[in-house]
Amino acid sequence: MKEKNHRSEPDVPRLWNRLSLRARLLLPMAAMVIGGLLLGGLALQTFSPEQFENENAQGARSAELVADALNAALAAADNPQQTLDAFAGALRMPAAIAFVPSGSERQRVASDTYRGGVPAWFTALLQIPELGSTHPVEIRTAHVGDIVFRPDLSAEVLEKWVGFLVIAASSAALMLLAGLSAYFTTGTALCPLAQLGAGLTRMRNGVYDIAIPLAGPPEIRKSCAEANELAATLKRLSRDNRDLLRKLVAVQDDERRELARELHDEIGPLLFAIRANATALSDPDAEGPPDPGSPAHGILSATEALQQANRRVLEGLSPVYVAELGLTASVQAVLRNAQSQAPGLGVTSRIDPRLNVLDGLLSQTTYRVIQEGVTNVLRHAQATTMGVMVTVNGGQIEIEISDDGIGLRQNLTFGRGLTGMHERVRALDGELHLLREQGRTIVRCRLPLDHAVVL
Repeated sequence: MKEKNHRSEPDVPRLWNRLSLRARLLLPMAAMVIGGLLLGGLALQTFSPEQFENENAQGARSAELVADALNAALAAADNPQQTLDAFAGALRMPAAIAFVPSGSERQRVASDTYRGGVPAWFTALLQIPELGSTHPVEIRTAHVGDIVFRPDLSAEVLEKWVGFLVIAASSAALMLLAGLSAYFTTGTALCPLAQLGAGLTRMRNGVYDIAIPLAGPPEIRKSCAEANELAATLKRLSRDNRDLLRKLVAVQDDERRELARELHDEIGPLLFAIRANATALSDPDAEGPPDPGSPAHGILSATEALQQANRRVLEGLSPVYVAELGLTASVQAVLRNAQSQAPGLGVTSRIDPRLNVLDGLLSQTTYRVIQEGVTNVLRHAQATTMGVMVTVNGGQIEIEISDDGIGLRQNLTFGRGLTGMHERVRALDGELHLLREQGRTIVRCRLPLDHAVVL
C-alpha cells in the first residue's frame, strides 16, 4: 500500500523537491511579480473605462453647451449663415469640439486618437468606451451641421502606459534586487552547508582530523560545531577501538605462542617416544625399517604424519621464521613452500629488503596477510600464476597478492582467515581490499608505519 501511494504522488511536489534552495526562493518572487503585473492589468481593465468617462464628461457637457449657444445665436442672428461661418472658422482643427457641416463624412471617436506608440494590446486591455457625442446645429429648422465632440485620449493612454511601464520596471528592479539578495544570502548559507556535507563525508571515510569551518548563519555554525564535536568523539572511539583491537591481536598472538610452546614441548616428545617404541617393537633381528604392512610400520607412518601435522599447526600458530630469520626471509619461505605444494603454479615476487626492521606487531601482521593470501590462492583460486609484491612506499607498507584464477564468488563472505586478516589490519589502522582487475583477483593491503620505525 505504501509503495502504491508513493507511485501515485503528484509530479509537482516531486519537481519541487528536485529544485535547489536558490530556485525555491526565486520562483515565489517571480510568481509574486508576475501576479502583481496581472493584478495591475486587471485593475486597468476594470477601472480605466470609468476613469475615461469621468475625465471626458466635462468635455462632452461643454460640447452640448456650445451647440445650444450656437443654435440660440443662429436663431437670433439677422444673417445666421455668416454667424455660422464665423463660428466654424474660429474652431481650429483638430480640436476636441468641432463643427462638421452637413453632408460631410462624420468621424468616429475610435479613429486615430490614441495611438502614439502605445502597443495595441495595451489599448485593447484598457477597453476604452465610446466617448464622442454629436449635437445638431439648425438654421430655421434646417439641419446645417453638427457640433462634434471628439476627445483626444492619446495623452491619457500614454500616461497609463508610462505608469504601467514604471510599475513593471519597478517590479523587475525589485525582483532583480531581491533575487541578487536571495542569491548571495543563500550562497552564504550553502557554502557552509557544502563544507558541513564534505566534513560528514570525511567522517564516513574515517577522517576525523580536519575540522569543519564555523561559518554561515548561527544555526549552521551550531551544526558545524556539533559535527566537529561528533568528529572528536568518533576519533576517540576509533582510537579506542584500534587500541582494543591491538590488544586483542596481541593477546591472540600470545595465546597462540603459548599453545605452540605447549604443543612443541608436550606433543613433540610424545611423538618421538611413540616412534622410538614402534621401532623397538619391530623384529630386533631385522635390519632397516620395519616391513610394510607390519604393525610397527603402521605406527611409524602414523607417527610421522602426526609430526608433520604438528609442524604445520605450530607454523600456523606461531611462525618461528619471522623472529629468527626476519620478515623478508620468512615471506620467501612462504613462497617456496607454496611452490613446492603447487609445482605448476608460476610465482613472481618483489619483496622490499627493508621489511626486516619492522616492529613485532607490524611484522606479524604483514606476514599473516601474505600467508593467508597465498593460502587462499592455493586452496580456492585454481590459478596458473601468482604475484606477490611487498614494498615500503612513503609512510606505509603496500602488500598486493594477485592471481589469474577463477575470481571471487558472488556474495562472498569472509571466512575465519579473511576475518582474521581484516581484524589485524584494522588494529593497525590499515586498509584491506579484495577486488577483480583485468582478469586477476587482487588482495591489496596498506599498513601505516609506526612513528618509531625509521626506514
